[in-house]
Amino acid sequence: MELMKKILFLVFLISILTACNSVKHVAENEHLLAENIIFVDSVKSNTGELQKYILQKPNSRFLGIPFGLHIHNLGNHSKPKTPTEWGKKFPNTYTFIRSVFSEKQSIAYAKAFINLNNWYLSFDKPQLVDDIKVKRSAENLSAYFKTQGYFKSKVNARIQRDSIQKKAIVSYTVHKGKPTILDEISLDIKSEVLDSIYKSSGMTSLLKTGSQYRDETFRKEAKNVVKLFRNNGIYHFSESALGFYVDSTRSDFKTDVDFIISSNRLFEKDGEYIEKPFKVHSVKKVNVYTDYTFNRREEAVKDSVSYGGINFYAYDKVKYNPKYLSQAIFLKPNSIYKDTLRVLTRSHIKSLKNFKSTNIKFSPYQNKDDELEMDVFLTPTEKYTLGFETELTHSNIRNIGTSGKFSITNRNTFKGSELFKLSFLGSWFNSTVGPGWEVGTDVSIEIPRFVAPFGLSNFVPKEMSPRTLVSLGSSFQKNIGLDRQTFTFMTDFKWNYNSRKTIQLEIFNTQYVKNINVGRYFDIYRSEFNTLNEVGKVYNNNPNFSLPTDDTKFDSTLQFMNTVFGDSNFAATNPSEYTTNVNILNRFNIITSDFLIPILAYSYTYNNQSNFRDTNFSFFKIRVANSGNIMGLLSNNRNANDKRTFLNIPLAQYFKTDIEYKKFWDIGKSSVLGFRSFLGAIFTYDNSDIPFIKSYFAGGSNDIRAWQTYELGPGSRATGLEFNVGSLKFLTSAEYRFDIFSKLKGALFVDAGNIWDITGSSLVDEASRFKGLDSLSEIAIGSGFGARVDFSFLVVRLDVGFKTYEPYLSSKKWFSNYNFSNAVYNIGINYPF
Repeated sequence: MELMKKILFLVFLISILTACNSVKHVAENEHLLAENIIFVDSVKSNTGELQKYILQKPNSRFLGIPFGLHIHNLGNHSKPKTPTEWGKKFPNTYTFIRSVFSEKQSIAYAKAFINLNNWYLSFDKPQLVDDIKVKRSAENLSAYFKTQGYFKSKVNARIQRDSIQKKAIVSYTVHKGKPTILDEISLDIKSEVLDSIYKSSGMTSLLKTGSQYRDETFRKEAKNVVKLFRNNGIYHFSESALGFYVDSTRSDFKTDVDFIISSNRLFEKDGEYIEKPFKVHSVKKVNVYTDYTFNRREEAVKDSVSYGGINFYAYDKVKYNPKYLSQAIFLKPNSIYKDTLRVLTRSHIKSLKNFKSTNIKFSPYQNKDDELEMDVFLTPTEKYTLGFETELTHSNIRNIGTSGKFSITNRNTFKGSELFKLSFLGSWFNSTVGPGWEVGTDVSIEIPRFVAPFGLSNFVPKEMSPRTLVSLGSSFQKNIGLDRQTFTFMTDFKWNYNSRKTIQLEIFNTQYVKNINVGRYFDIYRSEFNTLNEVGKVYNNNPNFSLPTDDTKFDSTLQFMNTVFGDSNFAATNPSEYTTNVNILNRFNIITSDFLIPILAYSYTYNNQSNFRDTNFSFFKIRVANSGNIMGLLSNNRNANDKRTFLNIPLAQYFKTDIEYKKFWDIGKSSVLGFRSFLGAIFTYDNSDIPFIKSYFAGGSNDIRAWQTYELGPGSRATGLEFNVGSLKFLTSAEYRFDIFSKLKGALFVDAGNIWDITGSSLVDEASRFKGLDSLSEIAIGSGFGARVDFSFLVVRLDVGFKTYEPYLSSKKWFSNYNFSNAVYNIGINYPF
């Protein structure tokens, strides 16, 4: 009944919005653009590639409703724009407000209505059909198909106007005709210097006889030729020296291609155009200005130093070690000019994070036309900067919380462009067990090169921007779990194999986790304590049995669990209750244990996203890690639970592999389809447990959004516990993102996945174990919708997830709790993946 009421309310709301007059502000003889339709050879085209050539787009819609337009129509263009005009329009109201309050408050009252009306009008205004834009759109489509080789193509535009509803549909009909095919291709290089470079390069042309004419192929060919010559010393070479000559008038739909490369460059001097032959240029002199600013450009330098033939200058004092700064300059004195080395120099200097801007200029060296002088102007970033980050958090564990991080960064700490960072963090939240807080500090230094003994620093070329990060930190948590204290030390090496591939090595990434207040375990994990009471009623055959809740609570409960665990008769007669006790005891041992976690890890990342606006890209990452292998060889000591220890601290020993893949498609009309998949597994050895903080969990705003953090799994088990973890995880998501209006975006999504146990421990119940293909039926599915507000620098997100398939239910696993009362409302920052 409740669900029916919500459905009826939703239908009513949609009906009201649909009934809104979308043409309220459309004047007579004008028409609201309802739809653009493109037919290519009589077939309707749904590709977004063609839509981008249409100058007019219909108003954005969500679920078929133009919400932005309806909000715009709530406003009125003829309403007063100033308080004076408003007072004249509504004199009685204005006079009454002024008599009761004051002139100032009556003005504020008027402004409130004016601002509200302006806010309405700031949303999507009606997109009215414009005959001129329709004509230009048809011309754009015609031009596009000619770039694809359809020189005889024709495009007709037709506007279907409905004068009664004041709406119109624009149809574009494209007749492509036959494509033009490349016939004979000839290359004529007028310069002996350029001809020698071209032939010795072994370059293969993209222009092939028999292939279809496409403008893009010619542009790529030109780009490749320019790149070839500029990377072989021809500094002045540009596309203006290239000429492609084709004949599009042949009746057989074929064309010869004459590709001509000029021998001279043309430039203007004193009002005259002069031709000079292309020559191979060398860089004879390199100057680096380390503290350049525009305001000081005319001043004389006060300090200079030379290293490796490179001159370093400063208007005050050279504060950068020239040995290390010279490693970022890839064009050396007396070397042949190469464009790629110029770009690499710029990107490498940027990666140092020490300079606001980098400006590289070239000029003739001593007026010679084949020698260059390179000047590099560097504007430093402030040596000391302060940073502050804050966020609000919410989950099934934390009702509400806030966290903050304050940091101080010192650049060029040891004159080698290092970044020294000191951070202080703190958080506070309110949970089901009361308020809690965490404080911590972290100190790190990032060095823009490899720092390693035995010549290992030469392992990676400088062109790959190698970096070393050393970090030391500690944090203390109060009333968060068991009041944990953590110490972390990390040495990290990272480099860019190329513009798309990044490699990272984590060496001596060691973490020590100490639980300070183990005695609070059953106060924190109340559901487990309540479950043990139910087990105790069966074990003692006493429906009134209850474990102590006084000061002996912890010791008594622990003794009870061990007693039940050692009772083989109870295991035989009451397997369900016995298994429940075993599972809780196993979780208790893992969560309360201190751990030393020494990690060695290798990560490989591939990302072909060209920039943050690119919505057509792929992302792949694999991380392989080992914990405890080396330290395990150094220690043979074991504790009472037969766990290997180092310095009397239990050693985490496992192999862990994480694989993540993401793919995004731009499907047109400002819409993006995204896909994400993740697979992770942890394999323990030498009787080791998996530290709780390194285990997998399911659920949350960036995970399976129909379940809260730690709520789902493992397997088909509905534990009802606060924290559920596993050693195997599978997650996949698909999300359709689209514009609604202005900064508001929408999303429809489906998430699927779960966690399982693959440790093989006898303490784990069968429902939690991974059982091969049979466990595929235990993959939970959630679906839902979301709204996002895009502020450019960040995205604030609200996602509503509905439990679609619940593998832990005994029957009716599909859509049993698919309603708003059982939905999970996720608030997040930026996109979930």
